[in-house]
Amino acid sequence: MKTKEDYIKFLSDVRDASGIESLTPDESGLVSVRVDDAYNVNLQFVAATGKVLCFVELATLPPDAPGVVYRDLLVGGLFGRDTAGGYFALEPESETVVYNYFFDLEEAAKDVEEFIRTMEKILQLCDIWAERIRRLLVGEEADETSAPDAVPDFHFHPSMIRA
Repeated sequence: MKTKEDYIKFLSDVRDASGIESLTPDESGLVSVRVDDAYNVNLQFVAATGKVLCFVELATLPPDAPGVVYRDLLVGGLFGRDTAGGYFALEPESETVVYNYFFDLEEAAKDVEEFIRTMEKILQLCDIWAERIRRLLVGEEADETSAPDAVPDFHFHPSMIRA
């Protein structure tokens, strides 16, 4: 099983390959990066499992958000619909919707370029869900052409999908 030191080395390799210098963990192993002034992308090593939790803050729901928003998030979370193997959580105090995805560190470390491509796909998925949530909040019907399965080649490397 991989260790925190392996995780720090992996992040160094990702930094070198991507040029993103801010991929530096704090003392707890948390990495937090603001991407395109749209998303907070966080990576956290989970020592007990050897996994890396990636979590991205998607949107903050207003107190009067319609039930259809919660239904869509629940369907995505429970049945994996349009989530590419990830799941949603709702931070109870701020009502922030968070997309969560687990990487197996051992597999991710084998192919840093594939990890970077997968992260890019996660951000594409977040764009789609953020737009879907926005539409649902204003009462528009979801645009079926923007569903994640309509995105060409939208498949994560199978070995990186959480167990």
